[in-house]
Amino acid sequence: MSFDIAKYPTLAQASSVTELRSLPKEKLPKLCDELRQYLLDSVSRSSGHFASGLGVVELTVALHYVYNTPFDHLVWDVGHQAYPHKILTGRRDRIGTIRQKNGLHPFPWREESEYDVLCVGHSSTSISAGLGMAVAAEKEAKGRRTACVIGDGAITAGMAFEAMNHAGDIKADLLVVLNDNEMSISENVGALNNRLAQILSGKTYARLREGGKKVLTGLPPIKELVKRTEEHLKGMVVPGTLFEELGFNYIGPVDGHDVLALVHTLKNMRDLKGPQFLHIMTKKGKGYAPAEKDPITWHAVPKFDPASGLLPKSVEGLPSYSKIFGNWLCEMAADDNKLMAVTPAMREGSGMVGFSREYPAQYFDVAIAEQHAVTFAAGLAIGGYKPIVAIYSTFLQRAYDQVIHDVAIQKLPVLFAIDRGGIVGADGQTHQGAFDLAYLRCIPNMVIMTPSDENECRLMLYTGYHRNDGPSAVRYPRGNGTGATLAPLAALPLGKGVTKRQGEKLAILNFGTLLPEAQTVADALNATLVDMRFVKPLDEKLILELAATHESLITLEEGAIKGGAGSGVNELLMAKRTPVPVLNLGLPDEFIPQGTQDEIRHDYRLDASGIQQQIDDWLAQ
Repeated sequence: MSFDIAKYPTLAQASSVTELRSLPKEKLPKLCDELRQYLLDSVSRSSGHFASGLGVVELTVALHYVYNTPFDHLVWDVGHQAYPHKILTGRRDRIGTIRQKNGLHPFPWREESEYDVLCVGHSSTSISAGLGMAVAAEKEAKGRRTACVIGDGAITAGMAFEAMNHAGDIKADLLVVLNDNEMSISENVGALNNRLAQILSGKTYARLREGGKKVLTGLPPIKELVKRTEEHLKGMVVPGTLFEELGFNYIGPVDGHDVLALVHTLKNMRDLKGPQFLHIMTKKGKGYAPAEKDPITWHAVPKFDPASGLLPKSVEGLPSYSKIFGNWLCEMAADDNKLMAVTPAMREGSGMVGFSREYPAQYFDVAIAEQHAVTFAAGLAIGGYKPIVAIYSTFLQRAYDQVIHDVAIQKLPVLFAIDRGGIVGADGQTHQGAFDLAYLRCIPNMVIMTPSDENECRLMLYTGYHRNDGPSAVRYPRGNGTGATLAPLAALPLGKGVTKRQGEKLAILNFGTLLPEAQTVADALNATLVDMRFVKPLDEKLILELAATHESLITLEEGAIKGGAGSGVNELLMAKRTPVPVLNLGLPDEFIPQGTQDEIRHDYRLDASGIQQQIDDWLAQ
């Protein structure tokens, strides 16, 4: 969309941060209003992350106004909130292309702009990276400064504390801004967010509070004021103590929507030595009433009409795999109080909202702490319970050692319900679930299942849940099922594939949800089609039979070819000295960019015509 100068006169004067810094301070509040309106206009037309960006408009303007970016380093955490940053750093006219194929990247991305100093997408990396940059800047001695912005959801992760602990120890010149809107993607949980009850129960605070109450007894209307004063005291006493203990100079909490006050505070803090911590309070969705009221729903949005304040009704189509999982959880928990479901802050994304309300005592959101989620599940299993860890493919990467060390070595019956396996789409490189089959396949004691439809998904979850001698993983994609009829729950025989079509010469071994595409190709080429179901243990008997009765084998998976399910087939054939040509189809050895799932499948030749083309090319060699 072309930029309307008449509608955004102040924003028009800030098409670069150099221009922004030459504006008089008095114009900044007006700039923030226009930037917020422009964000609303763009995202409502293009879709994307929304509520987070609205909350940091003033902070973004103030940081770029005070710091000499890009010479000074500004590091964003996760990056859902970086749209205003992109608009101010020369990408204003392309913001409508965000998250689309060949468009602006959904998160800060180094290749896109010199203002994006760290590629992000997963939470809690900003302080660690920022500290590294700050140490490098100190050695370079050119006066370069570093500021990191982290949300109150991301700061619950261990990595954030590891970094702060280190920063306080080496006394690096670093600013950490805590953007506290009391929301991560799901509502925040954890003691930190309950404002550290320990300190609140301390004597000084109690004395202050009691004293204040005594003075004011007998004055009913002042009750509300006391409550507010108490909140204020909490703000003064609590958050600061923790960060001061870690070696930071704590300032806050301050109003994150007062741009002039932020500029003033940041200017004061910019020249202080050592680690600085600025705590700002913001409202997620600020300035757009529907998003303020329901920031979870407005976190990421499709195209919508800003005037109505309503998101388009999603068409009641086939159920998503996340929903299938959520329904299965409720069905199981109805008869089994040993079931415990664990998620690292992805209740909505993993389809667990209904479960969390119906079975609150069996539901644990451990905040953005994937490593803890897995070892916590290990502890539940040791205690005789049956934990299910619901986690995205790329988030499980963050807990890899815990899967090996705390679960698999100890043969604990933990079920991993792995959502967002394979191509995820618009979130780009950081969220494509390309590696799970490869990184789990090499772990002893692990059973790995790849359902081809929603019925298989339920049966596999049931199978993994009832396995008692080690961990299991069921890996399913983002998106909807196929409309398969749901059979009554029963365990599948471990490591057994199913022949879907008998053909000649060629056999296609399918792992996962590309089965409909494989079916089309098998019909066209008169090939045998097998739904393998299990990546581990493999159906060795079936594979060897196919190798003996066919001229060539094709393996198909929506994951990395290197080390994936197809590699397992190759290893078996080599070990058994079975000389049969094999073509492995899947994702190549590169990070997969953003686009819709269909666009990416087409580009990587994993739709029916692409699969057939790859097979024809291979046979023609």
